[in-house]
Amino acid sequence: MADRIRVGVVGAHAERGWGRNIHLPALRALNDFQVTAVAGTTAASARAAAEVWGAERSYDDARALMADPDVDLVTIAVQLPSRDGLVEAAIAAGRHVYSEWPLAPDAATAERFESAARAAGVRHAVGLQSRHHPEVRLLREVLAQGLIGEVLSASLLYSLATPEVWSTRYAALFDETKGVNHLAVVGGHSLDMFQYAVGEFTEISATLATRIDRITMEETGEPIEVTSPDQIVLAGLLESGAAASAHFMTGGPRGDGFRIEVHGRTGRLVLVSSDDSLVGPRFTLTHTPANGSPARQLTVPDAHRPLLGTPSPVSNVAQVYTDLARAIRTGDDFGPDFTTAVRVHRLLDAVRSSAGSGRRVRLNRVAGPRGRHPTSPV
Repeated sequence: MADRIRVGVVGAHAERGWGRNIHLPALRALNDFQVTAVAGTTAASARAAAEVWGAERSYDDARALMADPDVDLVTIAVQLPSRDGLVEAAIAAGRHVYSEWPLAPDAATAERFESAARAAGVRHAVGLQSRHHPEVRLLREVLAQGLIGEVLSASLLYSLATPEVWSTRYAALFDETKGVNHLAVVGGHSLDMFQYAVGEFTEISATLATRIDRITMEETGEPIEVTSPDQIVLAGLLESGAAASAHFMTGGPRGDGFRIEVHGRTGRLVLVSSDDSLVGPRFTLTHTPANGSPARQLTVPDAHRPLLGTPSPVSNVAQVYTDLARAIRTGDDFGPDFTTAVRVHRLLDAVRSSAGSGRRVRLNRVAGPRGRHPTSPV
């Protein structure tokens, strides 16, 4: 492999999209990587993207990009419904893979991807970058250090304002069969961030409800039926034995974003976001000790400062790339990877199962590291 890891990007649009707005500036900021090739839906769109991304080669066939001997890592920046076997193809071509979240429609498929990557000896990452918010990393650290003693309970509340008129580009968000609905996207990103800080669920009970049952397509004015849930509620126990709950509220004119509250024997920690952005808010972490002292805001230490200087989705994605580069070169464990994705997909599958059956569901522990980063406690 060359000194710089050569990246081929599938879904490298010239003007818009998560890849253009997040992956491109993250990769440009890192000396470990060089964008070598891009793939688009047509030859013309691929050429336009190559110019913007600074790539030498462009393809209108993603599998041709994967066969390029000058590509070491394939970034798959297209939505799940449009992937058509791209993750498996990249692994089969012997390329390292960074796939956007969700990795798969369900845990069984994610497990197959993880097994295939392990058998092929390629490294893999998944786009669950919200765990790299500085205050989230700090919350994980101070809990591990015992700042509030034994954790008794933890809760996650997330409210998101959602309009009732949407572009057709987002229609899949409201279809429970597409794998990119609110449970998968909002629930997946948020629950990974929550579990990264407080520990993993071992059993849950869940309720799903669809309260906004119709939305309107902006381009056509056509109403479509909503089949995916906009209210997601789960409660259960963490691996530590602590009680935990999460409630995702989407819909309505205004959301207040995240609130994570952790109660311990000797104090309380509260993490609050600045707005209702799913992946891009600023956070404030406060500590209230049990001795009657007032709450105080915790300062983020240098070890958890954002990689690119300012807290942002770009910085969080850049951290995933940086840790992936280290793993490729050293063989070290890191996360979020496909093993991380399997854990989150299993939890989401358990939510669906519990909501459908009305029964409590136990989760099996997934072998492997908890996606630790170099500055996190083991």
